[in-house]
Amino acid sequence: MTVASRADREGMERVGRLVAEAHAFLAEQVAPGMTTGELDDRAAAFLTARGGRSAPQFTYGFPGFTLLSVNDEIVHGIPGPRRLAAGDLLKIDVTVELDGYVADAARTIPLPGASPAARRLARAARQAFDAAMAAVAPNAPVRRLGRAVERSARKAGYWVLRELTGHGVGRTIHEDPTVPNFDDPDANDRLHEGLVLAVEPMLSTEPAHVVESGDGWTLRTHNGALAAHYENTIVIRGGKPVVLTATA
Repeated sequence: MTVASRADREGMERVGRLVAEAHAFLAEQVAPGMTTGELDDRAAAFLTARGGRSAPQFTYGFPGFTLLSVNDEIVHGIPGPRRLAAGDLLKIDVTVELDGYVADAARTIPLPGASPAARRLARAARQAFDAAMAAVAPNAPVRRLGRAVERSARKAGYWVLRELTGHGVGRTIHEDPTVPNFDDPDANDRLHEGLVLAVEPMLSTEPAHVVESGDGWTLRTHNGALAAHYENTIVIRGGKPVVLTATA
């Protein structure tokens, strides 16, 4: 999507704020002993009370309101009876539609008792996102963001899960352009004023490739390596990135 009017700008800002508020709420709710289904129920109640809909649910038929992935699960984890344990590394991915606009953001939360290695990985995913934001420049190719993500990840001692990418967003979940997390020579779409993107580094503790868990949704590392995911919806404004889903 390209923001082309005041209505577009205000609509994206509203849905971005709602996604950020949901992440702040869910971060306070997470605790060892609760199930991912219970956490998802709380997310659904919070968001529907504010007019939000689960974009994965109504667009793709996803069997949950949010995507909750644990440890070696990277993305698209189905909420259910799995009980969170001390030390788990939880990925919360919230994609919401509000008044015709969609925003998407993910956070990695180390539960109490998580290892220093897990905490460092979560921090590295956020740092890789920050590196991508610093690389934004007017008319730059999208591959410039991926180059910054991968350099940041490797500097921290981690690996990009190359099969998974960011994407355009705004009117639906997945729009053009694709936003790889490495310097993909084919990612030559140009950044331009008003462009809305979901930028989402996904990293692992060791080289891994992505496999499906067998439930039709959950993606994980093939070798059990821990994975982290950090994502925000941004809009290019004045040649710079504005993070619509920013949280503290």
